[in-house]
Amino acid sequence: MTARTRADLATASRIVVKVGSSSVSGESSWRIPVLVEALAAAHARGAEVVLVSSGAIATGIPFLRLDARPTDLATQQAAAAVGQNILVYRYQESLRPFDIVAGQVLLTTGDLENPTSRSNARRAMERLLGLRILPIVNENDTVATQEIRFGDNDRLGALVAQLIEADALILLSDIESLYTKPPSDPGAEPIDIVAPDADLTGLEFGATVVNSVGTGGAATKVSAARLAAASGIGVLVTSADLVDKALAGAEIGTWFEPAIS
Repeated sequence: MTARTRADLATASRIVVKVGSSSVSGESSWRIPVLVEALAAAHARGAEVVLVSSGAIATGIPFLRLDARPTDLATQQAAAAVGQNILVYRYQESLRPFDIVAGQVLLTTGDLENPTSRSNARRAMERLLGLRILPIVNENDTVATQEIRFGDNDRLGALVAQLIEADALILLSDIESLYTKPPSDPGAEPIDIVAPDADLTGLEFGATVVNSVGTGGAATKVSAARLAAASGIGVLVTSADLVDKALAGAEIGTWFEPAIS
């Protein structure tokens, strides 16, 4: 059943959790076991959990002996090919103590726009969940060109939530909640709840590119959250460090109420 409030996350049957590059790569890779422990707790109570994880390119960069994120597409694809393997390995090693197996799912926009490919992707995801596998989804960067990219994994998280008809979507960020303007600005106030028909005109959600390893930011999370909420999926935007509390239904973050038809 669709999570209509934050509290419903504690009993939601099917949950998609999205985490960004800056939360799980480089010096932040220590957070992977913490994230996995929270996902494993939800899995243990019987929930079906899907993780949408960025971080392949960022994880691959040091293994290619690069000093910064590459700007050309071919090197980005190479970094993704190396980094995706290492990223999933790190997740699987963290999942091992909980006796949970990860399943890698790589997608492009074309996969979700083409009816046949979309049906195939959904069937595979459903079977993985039925087998109690934890799918780890990312953009297929080795084949995705600029024209067929999702743009950011917040949008991918929303589309995956729609694909599998999830009860809730959790978008993990670097801050606890969304604000009316950049949180460092005077007068910035946290946003508690966003109704389906809320007018967000005049609110400042910041730039799209937020760091050297990934894209995203508040604006992309708002766009993705509204996309999912319009489909009847409740969405929570909060800090990656609070994922355990988020999955327990705590009153944290910014909650996007689902549209109820």
